[in-house]
Amino acid sequence: MSDSTERKLNIGGRGQWDFTIAFLLLRFWLGVRALFVGIEKFAAYRSVAMPLIDPATGQPDASGVMVNVNIKSYALANYAGIPTALGDKFAHQPLLPKFAMVPFNYMLGPAFILTGIMLLIGLGTRVSLLVQGLLFIALTVGLVLIDQSDGVAWLGIHVGLVAAAFLLAEHNRFVVLKKW
Repeated sequence: MSDSTERKLNIGGRGQWDFTIAFLLLRFWLGVRALFVGIEKFAAYRSVAMPLIDPATGQPDASGVMVNVNIKSYALANYAGIPTALGDKFAHQPLLPKFAMVPFNYMLGPAFILTGIMLLIGLGTRVSLLVQGLLFIALTVGLVLIDQSDGVAWLGIHVGLVAAAFLLAEHNRFVVLKKW
């Protein structure tokens, strides 16, 4: 390898830390993204009637007017791996096997939470990246079948980020288990 090529790649010098930092950024971004996608599967909004607050006084409106306010809460009872609106579309799609929809729905949130935590702490980063990549591909198949092109594009970007993380995985320095 010529000196100019070696300088461009910065092999053996500070450039190795550039690759490590690039991998850590991808690992943490994908980990945080997966963790919060999984947590959001347990969220639900409920409408609560509250008195209208007079902006001038900060007190409830004297006329007793009530407004509906959406309050977000998290609970196990709120779990929906696949949103109801999409689930209805999937139910009418003949190419999606009905027997697979129920287990996929139940495992989606926990799988994202688990792989997110694994990436954040560096426990089996390659395994968690593989699982995330497979989840994104499975979600892509579903969105293609119900003609949700915008979602497919976003999932394609995520698959690209997972692929980039795999390319940089050899520079994974801060881990619990390096091999996996």
